[in-house]
Amino acid sequence: MSRFTLPRDIYYGKGCLEELKNLKGKKAIVVVGGGSMKKQGFLERTVDYLKQAGMEVKLFEGVEPDPSVETVMKGAKVMQEFEPDWIVSIGGGSPIDAAKAMWAFYEYPDTTFDELCIPFNFPELRTKAKFVGIPSTSGTATEVTAFSVITDYAKGIKYPLADFNITPDVAIVDPDLVANLPANQVAYTGMDALTHAIEAYVSTLHSCFTDPLAMEAIEIVNKDLLDSYKGKEAARENVHYGQCLAGMAFSNALLGIVHSMAHKTGAAFSTGHITHGLANAMYLPYVIKYNAKNGEALKRYAFIAKRLGLSGESDTELMEALCERIQEMNKELSIPSTLKDFGIVETEFKEKVGEISVNAVADACTGSNPREIDPETMEKLFTAIYYGEEVNF
Repeated sequence: MSRFTLPRDIYYGKGCLEELKNLKGKKAIVVVGGGSMKKQGFLERTVDYLKQAGMEVKLFEGVEPDPSVETVMKGAKVMQEFEPDWIVSIGGGSPIDAAKAMWAFYEYPDTTFDELCIPFNFPELRTKAKFVGIPSTSGTATEVTAFSVITDYAKGIKYPLADFNITPDVAIVDPDLVANLPANQVAYTGMDALTHAIEAYVSTLHSCFTDPLAMEAIEIVNKDLLDSYKGKEAARENVHYGQCLAGMAFSNALLGIVHSMAHKTGAAFSTGHITHGLANAMYLPYVIKYNAKNGEALKRYAFIAKRLGLSGESDTELMEALCERIQEMNKELSIPSTLKDFGIVETEFKEKVGEISVNAVADACTGSNPREIDPETMEKLFTAIYYGEEVNF
């Protein structure tokens, strides 16, 4: 038996934030990030709509990019004191991911972070609250997924928490919230969405339910991301919906080692954080070539290339055309092609790559990758990405 889980309600279209007025409840806590939602007026509108729904509202502000375990615990404590029956999170992936983890500790104060790190090991939620996710970026799709990524900065590791329990009850996908997204965020989150869709399409757990969502997302991002990056309104709206489709696909088909690698390198180097979407975009062409040694994955990459109108006389040529297309998009989006170009110092890379490779293989996303990998091979793959070498192993 397999399972396919989505939010009960997904609202989309310009101005659909107003749907918050129709929630039924007594108290709502709003979890938000660093200030962009406040500056643009969306936080005030969110609070006003919830008050129109007859609810007492409390704010939890200041969730950092790549939220920490400490922030999660702090937010859960506020929830335990306030006792909301709705958790509403608005912003990028970070506040929504943080709010999902807070939700678990709110309802189960005695659970531990280590317990939640075990995939699909969450306790039964909705004993105290339901959840609304409202994205202000077009990439993570955490508003429709069973995932949350929390960072342990003491260890320098991102932990993807996974459980269908944390799939939100309501997703509000309002393109107004991404109209003023900075160009670099459009680039990174858009390539994150493309990675979600491609990894879901070749995952060992892909299905007839996830394939159409993944493929539609791939086509939308391929067609509209560069125009969205240039500020075209209709394209930006399309990408906002495309990333949501990608989220529905990967939440149920799971992901692969592009994400394993991005999770374990994001906070690993002293020369600066590697933004998640940028890391995915950089790693994706290399991983496609690695996975293409698996015959079934090769066929599926070739099918993606055909759907995008790319040329090739064989499945291998089509796969290579897909990699070239991704590299072309990266170039137009000012995304580097190697870890060396990103600025990671060679001595630090060599010092840390062994441990990072072990951690990446152990990541929750590795299990559904179409081709198996061990730490030694993972290190070879990271080394190819660092120097921009061909992946022929």
